[in-house]
Amino acid sequence: MPDIIRDNKAQHRFGMDAGDGAAVAYYSLAPGVITFTHTEVPAALRGRGIASRLMRGVLEVARAQHLKVVPRCSFVAAFMRQHPEFNDLLR
Repeated sequence: MPDIIRDNKAQHRFGMDAGDGAAVAYYSLAPGVITFTHTEVPAALRGRGIASRLMRGVLEVARAQHLKVVPRCSFVAAFMRQHPEFNDLLR
């Protein structure tokens, strides 16, 4: 079953349910650009690849919406370095 990524536009964050918690990626939007500022996974769920699953889904959403990505969050920057298939999204 694929992960369900939710965009909470009012709180400027994407979320994904993960076990007993949720992983989130905070962002800001400008015309044609999404800037990721912070990613969080509950401490009890860390080390399971949840943040990576969230980012893969979020970056696919950005691609579908034709947005360029600015990774201000260190996790997002590291994820994108490790996954060059998303390099076309970098601004």
